[in-house]
Amino acid sequence: MTPSNPHLIIAAGGTGGHMFPAQALSEVMLRRGWRVTLSTDARGARYTDGFSHAVGVRQVASATFARGGVAARLVAPFRILGGILGATLRMWREKPDVVVGFGGYPTIPAMAAAWLTRTPVMLHEQNGILGRVNRLFARRVDVVACGTWPTVLPEGVEGVHTGNPVRAAVLERAGAPYMPPGDWPMSLLVFGGSQGARILADCVPEAVARLPEGLRGHLRIAQQARPEDHARVTEAYRRIGVRAEVEPFFRDMPRRLSEAQLVISRAGASSVADISVIGRPAILIPYAAATANHQAANAAGLVDVNAAVMISESRLTPDGLAQAIETILTEPAAADAMAQSALSAGVPDAAERLAALVEELARKGAA
Repeated sequence: MTPSNPHLIIAAGGTGGHMFPAQALSEVMLRRGWRVTLSTDARGARYTDGFSHAVGVRQVASATFARGGVAARLVAPFRILGGILGATLRMWREKPDVVVGFGGYPTIPAMAAAWLTRTPVMLHEQNGILGRVNRLFARRVDVVACGTWPTVLPEGVEGVHTGNPVRAAVLERAGAPYMPPGDWPMSLLVFGGSQGARILADCVPEAVARLPEGLRGHLRIAQQARPEDHARVTEAYRRIGVRAEVEPFFRDMPRRLSEAQLVISRAGASSVADISVIGRPAILIPYAAATANHQAANAAGLVDVNAAVMISESRLTPDGLAQAIETILTEPAAADAMAQSALSAGVPDAAERLAALVEELARKGAA
């Protein structure tokens, strides 16, 4: 690949919710002949295993005001300023064609540098409510692309609905045939994202224990749980005689989603996108501490088309969750209708839509 290829810098924060759609866009842009550089911090670098080796990974100095003690918060602005200075100098030298930010504090250096150097710049907001950093830049970018629709935007800012890009591994399973529940082994997939999964570790095994024995005996459970919860979740399923795989992270999530009769999940934007593109019934439990309760906004799209049941944390109990599981897994026709409704809400070409906006920005920048 020669330097004459157009150059895209993707800036993404250090969670799967930011990194997975960034990865999806990088896959499309590489196929279109672009050079792609990922700008992130050390935390985000942990998610780069799924990126193509053709993507250059650049770790930048950044910080957050949301974590750490007083000393860390005092140092944060200086780390951010240092990151902006370094990114600006590199951008003057490299002159990338477009910068796209996916949110999170590690995107600040690249987004600020793009604004300072007048580089065409776009942000993509995965959630129904803008995150702090995207809110900061929303009036300073050329395009605001929205993964969830409608997205609550600052007054005077217009968004373009693209949907949330999903990785190639998810697209390979898009619309996979759904096997409705019945008197045979059924897969229940449980995952909670990178934050706040403890409540699922506490509640889901207790809910499964309350299911009728005949239904419980057909279940095969795969549950993501934090390392500190692994032993007790594993033991909880062993006690009630249910086969369960409990791991901190499943690298074959698209396969597991496609094989599931039911998904229990947080309502992170990427999770909702994956569930809808593959098309599976879901019970969504929004993370109550999410900024501006944006996970509830994310879940609304699937709930509104009867593809998912939403249970708020404040109302989550083992008895209530058991009832929701039993209702879905004992009504095959309704479960199948939920799967089809989820599929109807999916945007499998979201990465292509976003790529088209990138190339349009590049053309305008070159004019």
